[in-house]
Amino acid sequence: MPVAITPGYRYCHKLNHRLSASISALSTAKKPMVTTASSSGTTSNAGAFTTIKETVTFEKEIKKSKFIAIAGPISNEQSAHSFLNQVKDPRATHNCWAYKVGDQYRSNDDGEPSGTAGKPIHSAIVSSGFDRIMVVVIRYFGGIKLGTGGLVRAYGGVASECLRNAPTCLVKSKVPMGVEVPFDLLGVLYHQLQSFKAEDIKQDYDTGKDGTTMVSFKVEFDRAEKLEEAIKANCSRELEFYKH
Repeated sequence: MPVAITPGYRYCHKLNHRLSASISALSTAKKPMVTTASSSGTTSNAGAFTTIKETVTFEKEIKKSKFIAIAGPISNEQSAHSFLNQVKDPRATHNCWAYKVGDQYRSNDDGEPSGTAGKPIHSAIVSSGFDRIMVVVIRYFGGIKLGTGGLVRAYGGVASECLRNAPTCLVKSKVPMGVEVPFDLLGVLYHQLQSFKAEDIKQDYDTGKDGTTMVSFKVEFDRAEKLEEAIKANCSRELEFYKH
């Protein structure tokens, strides 16, 4: 039998799709590279994370090879590639790198033996506790081979030193939310949204219900629950919240 689809169903489906699209996903890499994904299934979008405020560098000579580590904050894969293009030196022997954005991270050995450059750089990032950063280590070969172990220590070591004294900042992630409200409660709702410093506030009147509108917004993750409680406490009827 044909199944009837109500306007309410279409609206909820539309809303869930819109809220899901509000969190950007990292696109698939276009170049060969070492890629590993965390098994936890969570990302820093769900809370606060520590990153570095600005681009920092560290330089060291190891057995006549010159290593320059450059670290900087990034927001996604696209900004990582932009950062790489800005700091890499085509004249260098190798431009190895790694970056981390939430549970997504990638690395590249750029011609060094597999696992001797990108992986130790990524390990240095993980050990630092920083998120949404990229580290590029540029090597100018000095004529003496370091061996597998020597390369791992060199790339991981300069990356760690580069991050050790970097200025940091705490960033609180924003949670996309939505609530369907009658027109007469908009004033109460907006007062609470302003009190909790909600951002990106939008209204959608296509709810399939007369006299109601959907208000979507973003709020810092550690304020989301308290905001929902405040809205419920100040409104005289039941409201349905949507979160991603």
